[in-house]
Amino acid sequence: MSNRNLNDFSEDDLFATGDIFNRRELLRVGHVPERDRIVGRDTELQNVGQALGPAIDGGPPSNIVIYGKTGTGKSLVARHVTQRARQRAIANDVKFSSVYVDCSDADTETRVAREITTQLADETESAPNIPNQGIGASEYYRYLWDLLETRDICVVLLDEIDILRDEDVLMQLSRAEETGKTGCYLWVISISNKIEFRDRLSERIDSSLQDEDIIFQPYDADQLRSILENRRDAFKQGVLKDGVIPKVAALAAREHGDARKAINILQKAGELAERQNDNHVTEAHVERGQQKAEIQRFQELVSGSTPHVKYLLRALAKLTENREGDAFATHEIYQVYQSIAVAEGSDPLSQDRVYRLLKEQSFLGVTESRHTGGGHSEGSYLEHRLMRGTDIVLEALSD
Repeated sequence: MSNRNLNDFSEDDLFATGDIFNRRELLRVGHVPERDRIVGRDTELQNVGQALGPAIDGGPPSNIVIYGKTGTGKSLVARHVTQRARQRAIANDVKFSSVYVDCSDADTETRVAREITTQLADETESAPNIPNQGIGASEYYRYLWDLLETRDICVVLLDEIDILRDEDVLMQLSRAEETGKTGCYLWVISISNKIEFRDRLSERIDSSLQDEDIIFQPYDADQLRSILENRRDAFKQGVLKDGVIPKVAALAAREHGDARKAINILQKAGELAERQNDNHVTEAHVERGQQKAEIQRFQELVSGSTPHVKYLLRALAKLTENREGDAFATHEIYQVYQSIAVAEGSDPLSQDRVYRLLKEQSFLGVTESRHTGGGHSEGSYLEHRLMRGTDIVLEALSD
C-alpha cells in the first residue's frame, strides 16, 4: 500500500481517469442515442412513430404496449421517438410534454401519479409546490389535471409496467380526456418484459386502453456487434483490441440477444482496464467485466429482497455447488436454509412460507420452478434451480 499522504497528491493525480474513455455517457444504460446509433430497429421505430404521428400536429395519438425481453431496445426506441416527436411538435407550435416513469421504482398508483405530476411541475412556470409525501393518488391527480390544462399533448412512458401493483392508474390516464378531467390529449406507452402482461389486466382496463401491440425480438450477434461498433467512440482511439467487440457480442447473443448486457459488459471491461492503469481493453478484461456485470445485475435484482430470501438463494447456491445436478426439492433447500438462518441469528420461516418465497423468486426470474415426477414412492413435486451461476450468486450475496 502507498504511504503517500493525501496532501502529496495533486488534483490531476487525485481525479485521474486514465486513457481509456472518450465519451463515457455512450455506455450508460439510460442514455438515449442519436438515430444513427440505433441498430436493427427500423420497423419498430416506424411503428412507434406512426402511433405518435398525429401528436406532431396537435392531434390524438394512439396508446401502445411494447413487449420484448430485457435489452431489446424497447425503452430506447420509445424515448428516442418521443424526443423527436416533441421537437417536431414544438416547431409546429404544439404544446407537447413527455414523462418517463420506471415502474420498478414507482410501483404503486400513488407513486406513479406523484412521479408524473412532479416531472410536469418541474417544467412548468409558476407551478404549485407538489408534496413528496402525505397525500394520496387522488390529490396528485388533481394537481395533474391542472398542469395538463396548459398543454395540448402529454406522452407518458410507463417502463417495466408488469411490476406495477395497481392498474387503476392506467384507467385514470387512458380515460382522462373521455371523462372530462382534461382537454389535453394524454397518450400512454406501456413497456413490458412479459408478453402475458395484457392477459393480467382486468377487462375494463384492457378495454379502456384501446391500444396497439408492438413486439421487439431479441438482437442477433451481428446486430449486437453493430450496436457496439456504433458506440466504439465511447473509448479513445486505438484503446479497444480487435477481439473485444466480437467477444462481447458473442457473449450477449448467447444471453438471448440482450443489448443492455452487451453495453454493460463493455463498460465494465473498460472500467477494469482503467483501474488497472492498462492502455488497452482486452478480451481478458471482457471476461472479468462480464462476471462483474452479472454480479451487479443480480445484486440489483435482489436488492429489495428480505434477508430470508437471500438466505434461501444462498442455500440453493450451496446445494448446487456441492452436489451433482442443479434442481432441488423444496424440503432439500429448506434444510440448508434453516442452518443458514440460524447461523445468521434469525428464526427460520415455516416450510410453507419458504415454498411460497421460492415460487415468488421463480416469477421474478431469479429461479426456475418446475414439477417433476418422483417415482412411485414420492409422486410429483416441485424442483427449483438458480437462473445464474453459483459463483455469481454467492459473490453478489456476500456483498
